[in-house]
Parts: sequence; structure tokens; C-alpha cells
Amino acid sequence: MSVLLNVNQMTHFFGGLRAVHNYHLTIGSGQIIGLIGPNGAGKTTIFNLITGVYTPTEGSITLENENIKGLETNEIAARGLGRTFQNLALWRHMNVLDHIKMAHYSQLSYGLIGAFFNTRKCRQQESEIEENAYRLLELFDIKEHADQLVTNLPYGAQRRVEMARALATRPKILFLDEPTAGMTPDELVQMIKIIRQVHRDFKVAIFLIEHRMKFVMELSEHIQTLVFGEIIAQGPPEEIQNNPEVIEAYLGKEDLA
Repeated sequence: MSVLLNVNQMTHFFGGLRAVHNYHLTIGSGQIIGLIGPNGAGKTTIFNLITGVYTPTEGSITLENENIKGLETNEIAARGLGRTFQNLALWRHMNVLDHIKMAHYSQLSYGLIGAFFNTRKCRQQESEIEENAYRLLELFDIKEHADQLVTNLPYGAQRRVEMARALATRPKILFLDEPTAGMTPDELVQMIKIIRQVHRDFKVAIFLIEHRMKFVMELSEHIQTLVFGEIIAQGPPEEIQNNPEVIEAYLGKEDLA
């Protein structure tokens, strides 16, 4: 298993507040890793630090042995790190199909002249983009909504649009920030199936934040538990499920089974 992402001794301060302390992460090709912790633990901050929304105060971040610390978010995405957001980041004026097509455009090579003269290369690449967009819509069971404004869809379907858009960037690693937020139990089961299919068919590594323990335990092969910006436990799901520190700090006395 080759290492895709390596985060070492990452620490970050917001003013005088230390939000993340000495955080470590290694993601290998094909892995699914979960990040859990109570509200305010710093989970989304870690996503934002790795994906370029913030620049860490200390530490290093490499993607396939290339330093990405301090790069812009679009530069990091172009190098193979895609993500979704805890709060939906969709364009209200755009239909579902155009959301997915737009995510492909960083991969185009026909240029401004090709677009102006509608060259053969332009037509070919645009055709390939539309074909791939429809494949993703079908995978996420939202093909029937292709021409609808995204704001007209149910919340769970909007979540699937955002995930399809992230996958359209052809990432090597996909960061999912609470992908089942707002979903019904039936939608949660469907999302588990979709993520397993994405993982299998696209050969993509996945790093996910999620509050629903059923979701994390079923999908993840390795789980980190974060409290006040620090890892207090990590390991396979069965080990985390029975870890006294995790139960006390995050789960209380709830049974994960």
C-alpha cells in the first residue's frame, strides 16, 4: 500500500486559541479512515487545514510526497484531493447537471482559442465531460434531477450532488464532511452502499467525518478520535468502539452496537 497523504505534527492557532495540536495522519491508497469526536473537537478545522482553507501554524502536509502546505484550495484539488462540506456549498442558480460538469473544467486542455472556435478537441472534451457527468448522476441516483435547480431537491439529494461534484474532480483522496447530515435512515443505508461502490469502482481513498456511529463503524478500517484538537485514540473500529477514553469523552455510556 503506497502512502498518498501524510500529515505530521500539525498544530494551528486562531489568535491565542489552540484549535489543533500535534495532529498526525497517514492515508494509504484505497484506505477508508474515519474521524470522530464531539462538537467543537476540531474535526472540520482539520479538513480545512489539509485542504488549504487555512494554513497550519506548524507541521507538514504532503500529498504523494509533494508539499501542499500553503497552497490554494484549487491547487490542492488539482493535485488529487477532493472534498465535500459540512454545510452544503452548492450554487443556487445552477442545475444539477451543470454542477457536475463545472467540476471537470480544471481538467480541460482545449484553451480559450479552442472554446472560441469550437474546435474538434473542444467538442470532444465537452462530450466526454457530459457523458461522465451523467454516469456520476446515475451512480448517485440523481440522474432524473439533471435539469432541476439544485435548491429544488430534497436535502439528502443535495448531499449526493455535492459528493458527485467532488468525485468529478477525479480525486485520489475524497474528504467527506458529515456526508449523511440531514438524511433519513433509509438514505443513510443508501449512502453506505454508494460510498462502498465509489471506493470499489474509482479506487479512491476516503477520509470522513461523521456523527452517526453506524456509518463510521461500517465503512472505516481505521478511526481517529479527536477531543479539543488532539487525538486521544485511534485504531480499528472494534478497538475504538470499546475504548474507555472514547466512551467517556465522546460517546458517554451509549452502546455503539
